Amino acid sequence: MRLLPDFSSLRQAGLHTRVGLVLTVLATCLLLVLGGLWLHATRQAVHEEVEAATRVSEQWLKVVLGELRALPPAERGERLLAVAESIGRVRANVLEVRDPAGQLRHVSPPSAYKTGRLAPAWFAALLASDLPPRQINFEGYQLSLHPDPSRAILDAWDELLGMAGWALLLLVGLFSVVRQALVQALRPLDQVMQALDRTGRGRFDTRLPQFASPELGRLAGAFNGMADRLKAAVDDNVRLETAREVGEQMRTRLAAERRAERESIARELHDELAQGVTAVRALAGAIVQRTTEQPALHGHARSIVAVTGEMQDGVRHILHRLRRKEPEPLASQLESVVDAWRRQHGIDLYSRIALMGEVFDGELAQCVLRIVQEGLTNIVRHADASRVDLSLLHDGATVQIRIADNGRGLDGGPSGQAGCGLGLQGMRERIALLGGQLEFSSPAEGGFVLQASLPAETRRVEA
Repeated sequence: MRLLPDFSSLRQAGLHTRVGLVLTVLATCLLLVLGGLWLHATRQAVHEEVEAATRVSEQWLKVVLGELRALPPAERGERLLAVAESIGRVRANVLEVRDPAGQLRHVSPPSAYKTGRLAPAWFAALLASDLPPRQINFEGYQLSLHPDPSRAILDAWDELLGMAGWALLLLVGLFSVVRQALVQALRPLDQVMQALDRTGRGRFDTRLPQFASPELGRLAGAFNGMADRLKAAVDDNVRLETAREVGEQMRTRLAAERRAERESIARELHDELAQGVTAVRALAGAIVQRTTEQPALHGHARSIVAVTGEMQDGVRHILHRLRRKEPEPLASQLESVVDAWRRQHGIDLYSRIALMGEVFDGELAQCVLRIVQEGLTNIVRHADASRVDLSLLHDGATVQIRIADNGRGLDGGPSGQAGCGLGLQGMRERIALLGGQLEFSSPAEGGFVLQASLPAETRRVEA
């Protein structure tokens, strides 16, 4: 069983309908308050009317009874009943006459005013007043006047019905007028909703007219300003998207041109430099074979073979880099360098490379790779070592490089002179350009230690 009214349909009603209902309810409350005041005033009026009628009736009866006292005692009783019969209905009262024996001899007839009609019992209870009956004794007869406000209450009920009808018409008219007025006042909101719908569908050129109402005028101004800014933002996005597409096309074209240029350079290196280095190494090999009995010339020829081998490895590495489409992780490049160096020179090399497969930007990776290559090359040329320890670690902020050998140390170690590649000075300059540091030392137990630290956080890129 539903105990509360269902307001779902009211929530779905239009704004003008809901406002009209609110104003109608407020007007109804005001009318109910006025009805309460009218009810209180009517109750007082009925009470005063009935009391006045009872007082007048009592005085009139006393006058009549005073006249009857002039008659002989034997005739007075019969004359009293005859007078009561002739009086009929006493206004707003019921007259009862009882004889000396207490027997009811006369009751006034009902009122002929609005015969057969009575106000509802609840309404009569609201207006009824407690007026005591009036008693008059005459020669043993008892006359009783009982106040009867039923006719006055019925008049009040008829008046209330008339006022309720007019009040209902007034409320219906108020609701209709208010609703129609709100429909007219809120009609521009339909234009606002249509403008919002068109804007939501991408019609950013939609604008609202200037309304006569100041409030709606401010709303139209705010909407038009928003639409102008939105259109400007959309135009900016279109321009940015166009520029991005053009930039993407340019990047694609430049990337294709770079690939073509790299392939051309790779072909030139392969056809010209690689073949020339191979020819030099072949000639040096022939000299090595023919100068076994000439130690001085034989040693230089072997050096030429070794250097040309390193040049071939370098050219091969450059060719691989030029032809590689995706960047190779730095750890893989270092492993390739270490394996080739270990096979070529036969020196015990213990490496620990912990870069977690990351790919760094080209400049940083190139610097790390060149430091390792230069350090290992200097060990072969100058250190006369039998063991090398290489560690390369990345802790998230820096790349730490450490190369230690058990060779001759600083006294006979590497220098920055010609023939040492970049040398320590060139290595230091390369590291300084990237904001890193380079240190080297010779421990007491001998050997040479090279340590480099490079910032990696700001230059790191994801693979």
